[in-house]
Amino acid sequence: MEVLDEPQWRARAAAHRARVERWTLPHRERRRRREPHPVMDFLFTYYSYRPQRLEQWHPGPDVLLRGGDEYLDRPGYVRDGDGVRLDPGALPPRLAGTAGFVGALLTATASRQPRLSCFGMHEWAMVYRTDAPRHWYVPLRLGRESTDAVVESLPLHCTHHDAYRFFTDAARPRNAVAPRREDQIALEQPGCLHANMDLYKWAYKLAPVTPAELIADCFELAVAVRELDMRASPYDLTAWGYDPVPVETPAGRAQYVREQAEFVRRAAPLRARLLALVERVWPAARPATAVAGR
Repeated sequence: MEVLDEPQWRARAAAHRARVERWTLPHRERRRRREPHPVMDFLFTYYSYRPQRLEQWHPGPDVLLRGGDEYLDRPGYVRDGDGVRLDPGALPPRLAGTAGFVGALLTATASRQPRLSCFGMHEWAMVYRTDAPRHWYVPLRLGRESTDAVVESLPLHCTHHDAYRFFTDAARPRNAVAPRREDQIALEQPGCLHANMDLYKWAYKLAPVTPAELIADCFELAVAVRELDMRASPYDLTAWGYDPVPVETPAGRAQYVREQAEFVRRAAPLRARLLALVERVWPAARPATAVAGR
């Protein structure tokens, strides 16, 4: 059990809040002005963790907070001697079920070789042959006809259900697979940008057991991955300060693969930390058949 005196844990809580306010404060200001952002909004809409919760600090398991009585108002915290700690056993039983799925998914994902040949075409497939693109207020870099021609010139091999489900009706038959929700453990692989962004989702789904610093690490990775995701998209984001990665060219595809590979490297230790947390807190939650879909 790590014991933190009140000045220690308050300093850590303040440092965490200051770190994530780099993103939460601008988001709140944009919402106040009703100003959409084609890159950053995704991190606060598709992902359901509210900015206020992202700013909250949780120590994670096996940490005793002296002078931490204010945490007794939060689910899962109990008094222990002269302090307060998180007791995972006092949390809703459904969290163990979530942990079982997360452990199985991350184990299967980590067991596979990364696939680095998608070139970010999922965003292109979301605007293929439609007059109603998702980011209607952002122009297409190449225009409608040339954008459609790029989709028709490159293979589509998206394995992530939550990307594939936004493909246009015309694009779905062009994809090599038709990933369903129930295929997620069988298909997810560590080269997928969305799989690496989703580490943030799995981190906050296990909150408050997940230490706030790990949630912030996963969110920081998700921000960087989302930026590549949209820089490689068909949208012209120069007005928002993003230079394109022109995947319609050989040089652009090579750049995309380099950056994609770097995210594989950065995501691996975060995935391992989340798996270690699952195994530590819910040792029975990770089934032996976790990689059966490999």
